Amino acid sequence: MKLLEKIKLGNNVLNNRMAMAPMTRSRADFNGVVGASTQLYYSQRSSAGLIITEAINISNQALGSPLTPGIFTQSQIDAWKAVTKEVHQKGATIYAQLWHTGRVGHSLVKNGETPVAPSAIAIQGQQHFTMEGLKDYEIPRPLTTDEVKAIILNYKQAAINAIEAGFDGIELHAAFGYLPNQFLAESANQRIDQYGGSHENRNRFVVEIMQEIVDAIGAQKASIRISPTSTYNNIKHDNPLEQFTLLIQELNKLPLSYIHIMNVPFSPIEYPEYPTNSVEVFGKLSDHPIIANCGYTKESGETELQKGIAQLISFGTLFLANPDLPIRFELNAELNPLDTTTIYGGGDAGYIDYPPLAVEMN
Repeated sequence: MKLLEKIKLGNNVLNNRMAMAPMTRSRADFNGVVGASTQLYYSQRSSAGLIITEAINISNQALGSPLTPGIFTQSQIDAWKAVTKEVHQKGATIYAQLWHTGRVGHSLVKNGETPVAPSAIAIQGQQHFTMEGLKDYEIPRPLTTDEVKAIILNYKQAAINAIEAGFDGIELHAAFGYLPNQFLAESANQRIDQYGGSHENRNRFVVEIMQEIVDAIGAQKASIRISPTSTYNNIKHDNPLEQFTLLIQELNKLPLSYIHIMNVPFSPIEYPEYPTNSVEVFGKLSDHPIIANCGYTKESGETELQKGIAQLISFGTLFLANPDLPIRFELNAELNPLDTTTIYGGGDAGYIDYPPLAVEMN
């Protein structure tokens, strides 16, 4: 089974081609510090060839959702050191996903601060979770050019902090409607400076972040996640084929470890200009290894790898409910059912109490 083959990725040799996809779990404390349960959570899933952490806030401004972790204070960095130590002791590789939520947040979560974005365009038709319940999105404050450049340096420092914390590399979260994705999309970016207008200008924020991170932490340690066809959080691209082709070409100039592509389903009637398969279309253009993501099973993941475009498959909720997913795939064993009520927030239930196969077989 190709899913279970070893592979070299970046500077690491992975035990298999199965990545644990980044999944927000909202188990940090109010200071963005993870604890012993998070150490166990990732340690339990160390049979993954690659673990990509939940999204981690790069700064206080980046925070959008309550109880999500950060990597911009020393206490946060030290807490992640305990996580990476546990994972490395199990022989696994772990990357930190770096996050700035941009307009996907609320002032109730941000100590009264208004969320920021490329332009003053609010998300419509959705609500945001706060500790006071669901709230309509606010009109974000547009960033000045100098503030944009400062955020790029925040990403750079967060990458440096991640390496200090023991991570093997970082993944820029440039997908699913968060700040980098907001810069990429015409629906969220109406700027008239060098970060808006043309495809090249809207790509600039992401490209400059990746360049700064590579310069800071070295070759084969930086990666990126993109979602060219995701419409979540009011994201729309007028010509994703042209724009993301240009973006991939720019990323090809950098010594990255991989590109993580979310192959998000969409309505072909509403978005006829969207490519039907992002992994195939954009993966073929990349000089870097491709991780394919979105709804894969054992069978469809294996089929995807056999095509030869993607080198790894990332699994989200399957890893959440099955800490020993590679073993279950190898033995063709039954999978644990997912408890959807405990995905976000709460205690250890639905977090570190999913039974491994060895326990079930006793």
